[in-house]
Amino acid sequence: MVVSTVQAIPDIHIGRVYDQRDPECEIHYETFGRLADFFGRNTPAHRHYCFFQVHLLQRGSIRLNLDGQVYFGNAPLLIFTPPTIPHSFYSEEDTDGHVLTVRQEVVRAWYRAMPGQWPDSLLREAACFELASLPEAAADDFAALVQGVELLQREFGRDAKGHSALLLALGQSIFIHLSRLLLCQEPAAAQRPERSEDLRLFLNFCDLVEAHFRDHLTLSEYAGRLSVTEARLNDICRRMAERPSKEVVHERLLQEARRLLRYSAVPVSEISYQLGFADPAYFSRFFTKRTGMPPSQFRLADQA
Repeated sequence: MVVSTVQAIPDIHIGRVYDQRDPECEIHYETFGRLADFFGRNTPAHRHYCFFQVHLLQRGSIRLNLDGQVYFGNAPLLIFTPPTIPHSFYSEEDTDGHVLTVRQEVVRAWYRAMPGQWPDSLLREAACFELASLPEAAADDFAALVQGVELLQREFGRDAKGHSALLLALGQSIFIHLSRLLLCQEPAAAQRPERSEDLRLFLNFCDLVEAHFRDHLTLSEYAGRLSVTEARLNDICRRMAERPSKEVVHERLLQEARRLLRYSAVPVSEISYQLGFADPAYFSRFFTKRTGMPPSQFRLADQA
């Protein structure tokens, strides 16, 4: 038997590792400086397997390894990192700016609401570019993106009426301006090293989960659609996300359940049907096993 010696790249969940005020928040904001103080200015390779991340540096410089491509840039500078893409960086002490971390299902919902507007590859390709490298016509979108992030920064720490809705609206506005900027960049695919087959399959699996988590497909059905064995799919997920493929699916179901319990008044039984559970009692057992409390108690605790 051959034992793999490849180490999984750590998956960092910002809401659980760094900021535990709301571990399951859909949009998280922090300054680059505070995150660098916590994780270190010389941050080793890591990934955020179910989050998009946007770094908007306004001061200083950074040396970055992003999806196998090495960059060195001076602020103002923007970094876009899709879920699962490994990245590491080194920054000087004076480097600072904004970091926005958004759940993948939130971003994908924004783009589903804009069919035909953006190429399918847009959300999969990492990017790093300086403001100075943008065409003059893109300056307004960069300025609007900065303004949007600053507005979101001020709103993030508030607890006012409409807070969650406003964060989502600001986040969507930011990603629209970001998408316009990404389209301004020259294609870099020819310069980027080929991604590993395992990473490609894992990204495809995540897309399938996003499209079908309510359908409760079996793992063999997911594997069949990817043309791999169930064992290989499970091995890929363990190495890419440090969890079995079954847990990737269950985590997406659980996240949607939390969102519906938090932000809707729909009865728990109806939520179970919306999530594809034939029996509300089974949904309650599923939720309780993974959160430590039944859905109704979770809803009450979140509203307290």
